[in-house]
Amino acid sequence: MRSTTPFVSNRALMLIAPDLRGLLIAVAVLFACPLWSQSTESMAPESPAPAGDDVQFETELMSSKRGSVAIGGETVEYTATVADLVTRHEDGDKAGKAKARFTYVSYVRTNGEDSVDRPVTFAFNGGPLSASVWVHLGLYGPKRSQLDAEGFPDTNPPGRLIDNPYSVLDVSDLVFIDPVSSGFSRPAPGEDESQFYGFTNDVETIAEFINLWISRNGRWSSPKFLAGESYGTTRAAGLAEELQNGHGMYLNGIALVSSVLDWGTKVFNIGNDLPHALILPTMTASAWYHGRLSEEFSDLETALDAAEEFALGDYNSALMLGDRLRGEDEERLVERLSSLTGLSPTYIRETNHRPEIMRFTKELLRSEGKTIGRLDSRYTGSDLDSAGERFEYDPAGALTSGWYVSLINDYLRRELGYPREIRFRPSAGGRVRPWNYHENSRRQGYNTNGYANYAETLRAAMVRNPRLHVLVQSGYYDLATPYFASDYTVSHMQLPRSLRRNIQVEYYEAGHMFYLREADHAKSRKDFIDFVGRALN
Repeated sequence: MRSTTPFVSNRALMLIAPDLRGLLIAVAVLFACPLWSQSTESMAPESPAPAGDDVQFETELMSSKRGSVAIGGETVEYTATVADLVTRHEDGDKAGKAKARFTYVSYVRTNGEDSVDRPVTFAFNGGPLSASVWVHLGLYGPKRSQLDAEGFPDTNPPGRLIDNPYSVLDVSDLVFIDPVSSGFSRPAPGEDESQFYGFTNDVETIAEFINLWISRNGRWSSPKFLAGESYGTTRAAGLAEELQNGHGMYLNGIALVSSVLDWGTKVFNIGNDLPHALILPTMTASAWYHGRLSEEFSDLETALDAAEEFALGDYNSALMLGDRLRGEDEERLVERLSSLTGLSPTYIRETNHRPEIMRFTKELLRSEGKTIGRLDSRYTGSDLDSAGERFEYDPAGALTSGWYVSLINDYLRRELGYPREIRFRPSAGGRVRPWNYHENSRRQGYNTNGYANYAETLRAAMVRNPRLHVLVQSGYYDLATPYFASDYTVSHMQLPRSLRRNIQVEYYEAGHMFYLREADHAKSRKDFIDFVGRALN
């Protein structure tokens, strides 16, 4: 609908998967430990599943199944594998001992060109430590959760899986990574969990996994892509640098789904006014969707154009004036903010012209007894009462989580046959907090009291690897990672002019998980394919 920003257009993510035979042999030889395997024809395990998480921790279980899916007018045949991969300490007293066990799901296309020459994409969600279930069963994989055309559940829980005609498996093999402490991935017994938590720790740990997976599966000659969603975009920026500098692995492309790289654009701390201007267009989109704007804004594009112009101009200037804004100038600001947000002039004044995300989710539809979603403001919910400052829960997160987590449990355990009798963790939860965002700030010589900015990390990787392409994808109804904040970050990377064309920006008429809406899922597939094509040519 809207034109791309001055960077270029087209994007695509690539996902990767392993060669089953090579993986089985490599695991057996390297670790000389029992393998639980499964025929690609049968779903029945050959031996009983180990009971308990600590039993045979270093045994790398694996199960595979052949399948096919219709994508883009052709039948794509593939091998789906759910497997463990154990990383080990390299140095010191613990050299050779297990550090962590990753559990991942990979898809390798079996008809078409040799897998050695096929792109491979490593995909993950955010969190900071969420499992990859949403990009797996929502965006890229050959199976997806059934939703209606607008991305709302249309069945009773737990829902059902259907073939995904918008998968990108036809152009890239896929590897879905669950970071340590999420999914079935766990620290080794006796290992301190904190070594995996924090920006640098997480990046180094995931880079170890990627290096080991690539080596075991003989994919060093494959074009390599990353695809991260939400905090996963922060991780992807760090991985670009870590893989490049620490492992000699140069990437071809990175897909940033609902991006946040510069955290100063979204943290609503007192004294940091930038997020207020950058979130305004998303508030406008949300108010427009729920019918809270006047007839002046007859369509979404008109509303967004007005909000962007005001955010960059008069609103930004007013925020810089602070308490010096008075009289008629203040009244004009209040009236325009009210018209662009659907909030009353009184409420705008009471918030000192600075309504923030959580207040907005509660206030916009308060008179109707409803709240709106943070991840996707099209979703609505209700609280115990309408008097609170913030919603009790995110309606978007609540409605999508139940469908996806139940389905991934069934799919991995029953259909793919993964046998561990441990809980699948959608995220690592509170154990990862407080998350340390600032290690890279120290490395770059910045004041650690500042906001973490990984756009600089990505810039450094791009100038060292001028063939690295980036796809930035944003939903208009995403209050968690607002599209205008992402645009601001990209436009402030200070890239050489010759490299700005390597960044492609796309927009969607949905929220954080814009791919839930079918039209946007179809568009995101096309954008991904275009992106991959640009990165490989």
